[in-house]
Amino acid sequence: MEIQVLISKKGTKVVTATQLHQALELPHQHYPVNVRKWIKDVYNFQDGIRRPVAMKDYGVRKWKDNPIVEDYYLTIEMAKHIALHSRSRVKMAISRQLVAHEDVLEQGDLLTKEQVLAVLDLTKAMGLVSCQDACERRHLETYEQRNGGRATDWWQYRSEVLGYSVDALRERLRKSGLKVNGKNRKQLLMRSDKHELVRTAVIDLFMSMGKRESYARVMGDLAKVFAKELNVEIFDDRDDALALAPAVNPTVVEEVKAGAKGAVLSCW
Repeated sequence: MEIQVLISKKGTKVVTATQLHQALELPHQHYPVNVRKWIKDVYNFQDGIRRPVAMKDYGVRKWKDNPIVEDYYLTIEMAKHIALHSRSRVKMAISRQLVAHEDVLEQGDLLTKEQVLAVLDLTKAMGLVSCQDACERRHLETYEQRNGGRATDWWQYRSEVLGYSVDALRERLRKSGLKVNGKNRKQLLMRSDKHELVRTAVIDLFMSMGKRESYARVMGDLAKVFAKELNVEIFDDRDDALALAPAVNPTVVEEVKAGAKGAVLSCW
């Protein structure tokens, strides 16, 4: 079902709770209970983990045709979180529809000089496999928190965020004549597009910080451009001696691994 996106008087993109419930193919008789839960639940919004705020994340919809039914206008961000929280079998399809309506960069998202320099530092750090793994692990933890502790559809979801699946990547490389049997995602990308590993890690990082998918992708794309310009090498510091690793700020590396907001991540 194609969900209808409306524009509020303030220019905010919204969907109605009734249509979202219908699009998710949830039982009609469960709507009153579900909609109250949606409004009171906790989500990982862009500005932090919190409950929805009236007139910010949602607003009451006055429904003249059926005043008995509760209905609300929901922001795209809130509707996306609701969809991902749900047990609907079509939640990924609905989430993709909603993501397509998100603004890639809002005015408040324009990068400062400090943020640009921070992305440069992150780009270098993401050449280390330990940093890549740490960001992926925290992204998964964030996904599980949003889905009641479950990792259902994780790989499908992550493929949608990154813009490709491992199977699609493997098929593309196979058509190019490369041997792909037994290769995992990292090994495939090392043979075809090593700087995509940097992009992926940065996307994982920003998603774990609760940023919008569109924003995380923009940051990942920017990091990949920097990685190509700097010719960042991918180094598996889990097995090899760290003394042989490329020159990377150790403070940034530790910050990325720990997920703690220090000099770099505090820019966001």
